[in-house]
Amino acid sequence: METSPPKRQAPTLQSSVIRWLLDSDPSIRWQVMRDLTDAPADKIAAERARVATEGAGARLLALQAPDGRWGGAAWNRGWDSTMHVLSLLREMGLDPASDEARRAVGLVRDRVTWQGCGPQEADDNPFFAGEVEPCINGQVAAVGAYFGQDVRGIVDRLLTEQLPDGGWNCEAANGSTRSSFNTTICVLEALLEHEWAVGASSEVAAARLRGQEYLLERRLFRRRSTGEVIERDRKGGAVWTRFTFPTWWHYDVLRGLEYLRRAGVRPDERVAEAIDLVASKRGGDGRWPLETRHPGEMLVETDEGEGRPSRWNTLRALRVLNWYSTGD
Repeated sequence: METSPPKRQAPTLQSSVIRWLLDSDPSIRWQVMRDLTDAPADKIAAERARVATEGAGARLLALQAPDGRWGGAAWNRGWDSTMHVLSLLREMGLDPASDEARRAVGLVRDRVTWQGCGPQEADDNPFFAGEVEPCINGQVAAVGAYFGQDVRGIVDRLLTEQLPDGGWNCEAANGSTRSSFNTTICVLEALLEHEWAVGASSEVAAARLRGQEYLLERRLFRRRSTGEVIERDRKGGAVWTRFTFPTWWHYDVLRGLEYLRRAGVRPDERVAEAIDLVASKRGGDGRWPLETRHPGEMLVETDEGEGRPSRWNTLRALRVLNWYSTGD
């Protein structure tokens, strides 16, 4: 398949999309200002500070129970547990140094365990010690590292669980020898956050780069063995070429590209087809839709509904297109 650089939007259309993105929640506004405009650093910081006190971020913080939990659990199969809320607050960019974040995360650190939320052997584990599945532990380590918590124990465990092909799989404990895109993306995000928080060790960096190559060798959505497009994942049935937000534990192509962008990977021809896919989904109004939602209850809504223009997907898509077009 031939690929070409994604077409740039006309300046007037691009400007209208930016205005639409800015007419939104502080969690989106500050990231638009940082990534898509030339706003000064003090203005960006002031907008980011509002995530803790206004809009969706403030509503999530207000729903934390005195015992430190959201949804009455460290983790559950919905999207309203402690882990899921912290993951969403990380995506929103809640400032870890804010008083609100320090208080909320301190409650989690001091009061939340895995009692009744995972295998019995992990019942007494503090939240930021994690449990046993690399997919869940990756998400816990990502939020822990982002919010300044010690997750080295989880990271050390994840390093021992990397498979020979470079990725990770929650089913490895049941005999699987092939990695999972879903688990691998969760672990990669965790290792990247950990490196940013404490600095890159050679061991962590090497594991992350091997996992990164797992995605790139497969061009983010093709089978390495045959080259065919992977239509959907076997475990959850999600279609990787349909973009959602929040992604939770699910992989999709846009999430894979966002990881590569954040990791500072220099784009090469292995991502070109994935970039073309992203560009092809831009509507005539310059916006990207929320193509699907993973079933489950959330404590706050982040977009206007499936099939409608999505500020989160539009922000993320524009970021990866800019990353690809500039080459860094």
